[in-house]
Amino acid sequence: MTETTQASRLADLSAGALLEGYRAKRFSPVEVLDSVLDRVAADEPRVRATWAIDSDGAREAARASERRWRQGTPVGGLDGVPVTIKENIATRGTPVPLGTAATVLRPAEADAPAAARLREAGAVIFTKTTMPDYGMLGSSQSSFHQITRNPWDPTRTPGGSSSGAAAAAAAGYGPLHLGTDIGGSVRQPAGWNGIVGLKPTFGRVPVDPPYPGRVIGPMTRTVADTALLMSIIAVPDTRDHLALPALPTEWPDRPGEVRGLRLGLLTDIGTGLPVDPEISAAVAAAARLLESAGATVEPVAPFLTREMLDGMDRFWRSRAWADIGALPDERRERVLPFILEWAAGGKDLSGAQVFHGFSQMDAMAVAATRALGELDYLLLPSAPIPPYPVQLPAPLNNPADPFGHIVTSLPFNMSGQPAVAINCGYTSGGLPIGLQIVGHRFDDPGVLRLAFGYEQMRPPQRPWPAV
Repeated sequence: MTETTQASRLADLSAGALLEGYRAKRFSPVEVLDSVLDRVAADEPRVRATWAIDSDGAREAARASERRWRQGTPVGGLDGVPVTIKENIATRGTPVPLGTAATVLRPAEADAPAAARLREAGAVIFTKTTMPDYGMLGSSQSSFHQITRNPWDPTRTPGGSSSGAAAAAAAGYGPLHLGTDIGGSVRQPAGWNGIVGLKPTFGRVPVDPPYPGRVIGPMTRTVADTALLMSIIAVPDTRDHLALPALPTEWPDRPGEVRGLRLGLLTDIGTGLPVDPEISAAVAAAARLLESAGATVEPVAPFLTREMLDGMDRFWRSRAWADIGALPDERRERVLPFILEWAAGGKDLSGAQVFHGFSQMDAMAVAATRALGELDYLLLPSAPIPPYPVQLPAPLNNPADPFGHIVTSLPFNMSGQPAVAINCGYTSGGLPIGLQIVGHRFDDPGVLRLAFGYEQMRPPQRPWPAV
């Protein structure tokens, strides 16, 4: 291996491998950051996953980390590890456009809780990542950012709304990426990019401002890196009054016992877009693999109804229009047309209709919780379809029916249950397929232990895409 090739591969190392290399003085945080920035420079003309790259600030942080490692005094659990952060998670000094050209850009005054924990742990935050307007699309369409493309196939969407985070992870822009999820925005793009994406239990990672169903979660190439990142960011913060206490146990660093687990296989959620046959087959194969390791797998009946999905849609439209409708005309006209048309559908809803829509959040939560019942974990697709053409804001391109592709992920935001997406195969066209593992509330470690186990027993993975 040439020196140039070795340097370029530093960008692909896991966070654990980087920390080990720093301790052994095989390479330094400066060398790693240079490798990552070289990868970004080479791939961004096609991928377009980043916004507000701070090369100078990142190099200063990497040099400081390098000095600490030389002195044997690393400052925290991620000292010198490159990290990207979705742009709606505030980092001091950088505006938060929320994916839309309608936002007035003002530098954030402080780091959001998760960003603050990363900086305290010595992580090198070198860029923000892209998202669609207001995070309300399962695609990368944005009136502010360039369209982000799926590294596995640039004609396909990386998903959304954590579009840039997922694409950055698949392309090898370092090992650790933070996204947000209110209806599948971590798990859907994680599945479509072949990476690991965790939606933690609601409240596990502090969010500022907090909002029903919204979480912050890791997006990485390995389960170990997801667990490592959670060990840093899952710490209470007074800015989130709904934040949970820190876990009393360690985040897992190895698989748990599969034998004896009761797993539910959910092949039909009940509404929305039907599950693609190739996706059904891949998820079923994952279930059989876990069954061969000693788990019991039982079928689970559909539980999501059209009333729940439409009610959620109406409530979100009304909530979106409360903000978008209040904008001055010249700013409102900058919103992505698809989102503007969708949100405008909420302006004439009655109070009763909006309240009924809001009530479907609880209806969905109750149904999702009962579906898991006495089982240990649920297995289902992270998305019912493969990634669709990158130029479409939604698979049906219809603002009147926008959410049929998030039906396998949305219920677990409302229920607050932890859920992780992990690659379980590929379509005939070579696109990744995501298996979703859902657990009981507060059992984030258990979900990751099962994901660890599956990660070790699944068939060999294809090489990461070379953009």
